[in-house]
Amino acid sequence: MTPPKAILWDWDNTLVDGWLAIAAGLNAAFARFGLPEWSVAEVKGNVRRSLRESFPGIFGSDWEAARDIFYAEVRARHLAVLTPMPGAAGVIAAVAGAGLPQGVISNKQGPLLRAEAAHLGWAGQFRILLGAGDAAMDKPDPAPFRLALPALGQVAGPEVWYVGDTALDMQAARNAGCTPVLLGDAAHDGGVAAAAPAFAFPDAMALTAYLRGGTAG
Repeated sequence: MTPPKAILWDWDNTLVDGWLAIAAGLNAAFARFGLPEWSVAEVKGNVRRSLRESFPGIFGSDWEAARDIFYAEVRARHLAVLTPMPGAAGVIAAVAGAGLPQGVISNKQGPLLRAEAAHLGWAGQFRILLGAGDAAMDKPDPAPFRLALPALGQVAGPEVWYVGDTALDMQAARNAGCTPVLLGDAAHDGGVAAAAPAFAFPDAMALTAYLRGGTAG
């Protein structure tokens, strides 16, 4: 295992649980266009790519109207239902305590991402917070990484870890030339084998233990 010199994080389902707001936004858009609603479990299983990539396939020519409905609903409630994932605050502190620069690359819209980080009091821990729309393309394209790495004082390589919870996150890390690290069991995304990480930790507490001198998952 190559110890990290910097860590980039995914956001939703890696550091925070904001699924109730995402589900509410999607279901408001679905209702407007006569589509069946998704349960929160279905949202977790289906949401991977950014809105600008996924909505045209779901809503066709109505995707921009659906986008506006979605964002209006999410903005109205996302901070009220946002909660940290178990151990998230501790692992962010552990990275900072180890003197490692860290940032976030998410497919959540950039302003929403930054509002959530500020709401949780975490914004100052990250050198950069990049969301959907902040780069020319969204992950798994490497474009956001090309913006993030200079802010961390790094170039792409195995000593930069990208930590996420899905196979798409692992693909994004590989596309960018970084080390893909899975947090959790990816049960909502086909399991650990399907995600194919370089390293996997069962939860944030295990990653914290590793950063503080323990062993990897």
